[in-house]
Amino acid sequence: MMLDSNAANLDKEERPEVLSLLPAYEGKSVVELGAGIGRFTGELAHKAAQLLAVDFIDSAIKKNESINGHHKNVKFLCADVTSPNLHVSEGSVDVIFSNWLLMYLSDNEVENLAERMIKWLKDDGYIFFRESCFHQSGDSKRKYNPTHYREPRFYTKVFKECHMTDDTGNSYEFSLVGCKCIGAYVRNKKNQNQICWIWQKVRSHDDRGFQRFLDRVEYSHKSILRYEQMYGHGFVSTGGLETTKEFVAKLELKSGQKVLDVGCGVGGGDFYMAENFGVEVVGIDLSINMISLAIERAIGLKYAVEFDCADCYKKTYPENTFDVIYSRDTMLHVEDKPTLFRSFYKWLKPGGKILITDYCKSAGSPSSEFAEYIKKGGYYLHEMNAYRQMLEDAGFDDVIAEDRTDQFVKALEQELEALENKKDDFISDFSQEDYDEIAERWKAKQTRGASREQMWGLFIAKKK
Repeated sequence: MMLDSNAANLDKEERPEVLSLLPAYEGKSVVELGAGIGRFTGELAHKAAQLLAVDFIDSAIKKNESINGHHKNVKFLCADVTSPNLHVSEGSVDVIFSNWLLMYLSDNEVENLAERMIKWLKDDGYIFFRESCFHQSGDSKRKYNPTHYREPRFYTKVFKECHMTDDTGNSYEFSLVGCKCIGAYVRNKKNQNQICWIWQKVRSHDDRGFQRFLDRVEYSHKSILRYEQMYGHGFVSTGGLETTKEFVAKLELKSGQKVLDVGCGVGGGDFYMAENFGVEVVGIDLSINMISLAIERAIGLKYAVEFDCADCYKKTYPENTFDVIYSRDTMLHVEDKPTLFRSFYKWLKPGGKILITDYCKSAGSPSSEFAEYIKKGGYYLHEMNAYRQMLEDAGFDDVIAEDRTDQFVKALEQELEALENKKDDFISDFSQEDYDEIAERWKAKQTRGASREQMWGLFIAKKK
C-alpha cells in the first residue's frame, strides 16, 4: 500500500522501476510475500511459470484473488510469513519477492525469515526485498503505524550473516547482487530512504571474493572512518574536497544533467555535485559498507543522489544515459579496463564527458616494495600513455592525460601534516597501531610518488 497523496503518479514510475530491478524470473517459480491486494501480483504472473501470493490479511488476499485469479499460474494463500504453518518446500523457489514486508516484522522475525528463505530457494536463487528505512515516506496520516524504520545496515547485516548447510554437507550463504535507492522517490520526493536489496543464494566458497576483501579489509567500516580522517568527511580519495572542486569544475556541469560516479565511496563527491550544480547523480560502488554509509548520509538531503551497490563489470545502462561519467581512484581495482571503457562510451550521451583520476606506474619493473603494494591491494596499474590509449581505443575523442603526481605528493604531505596535528584525537578514536599504520602507508606513497615510481593521472575525454 502506498500511503501518499501522490500515490497514483508515483506508482506509474515506481512500479516499473521495481520490476526492472528483479532478476530474470520468466518461466521460474516465484513466491511473493506480503502480496496485499496484488499491486505486483498481476505483473509477476505475466512471466512466472508459477506464483504463490502470500498475505496474512484474509480480506487483502481475497481481493488479490478477485483481481488476479484469472491467472491460472497463481495460487493465493492467507498465511503469516512468521508462522511455521507456512510451508514452502526446500529448494523449490527461484525468486522470492517482497515489497514493504520486513519493516512490519520484529528483528528476530526478520532473522528467522531470512533463515527460512535461504532454505526455500534453489541453488543460485534470488531474494528481492524493498523497505522504508529511517522514516516514513508517504505524507498520509496514520492513526497507527506498526513500521520499524530501520537503518539499512540492519538488513544488510542479517542477510550477510545468514548461512545454511544442506543434508549433504554443502554450505550456502547470501551474496549481495545489488542494493540501491528507488530512483522514483529520489527524483520525485528527494527521498533516499526507499531501499531495495537483491541477494543470491550461493555456495559459501563461491561468494564474491573481491567484494568480501573490500568490505573486510580495504573498506571495513573502521577503515572507511580512518580514510575520512585523512581525506575529509565524505571522501576516500586523494585531496578530498579540494581536488573534487578542482576536477568537477572542468566538467562544466549544468543543472539537470545526469552523472554516473563509478566507485563513489561514501558519496562526498556526489553530494557536492548535486548540491552545487543541480545535477542528478547515480553513485555505484562494489563495497557494501561504502554504499550503506552513503545511503545513510543521503537521508534527509533535498537533492537527487541515488546509490547502488553494484559491480561496474556487470552493471548495464541504456545507451546515451549520462552526460558525465566520473571516477576517482577506482579503476586501479579493474583488470579489464578496455571492456569497461567501451561500456562507458555507450552509456554516455553524444557530447558527454568522462573524468578519471587513478594511480599509475612508471615504465620499467616495479621495486619489490611497490610490487608487494600492488599485489596486496589487488591493483591493476598502467603507464599513463597506455591509459590514454585505452580510452582512445574505446572511441573517446580529445583525450587529455595529465601527470598529476606532484599534486599527489603535495596532497599526501598535507594529509600527513593534518594527521600529526590531530594525533592525540586520532589515537583516542582508533589506536596507536592505527595511527602508525596509516602514517606508514602515507609516507610510503609519498616516497614512491617523489621518485615517480607511483604516479597519479588525470584523464578527461569526450564522446562526440
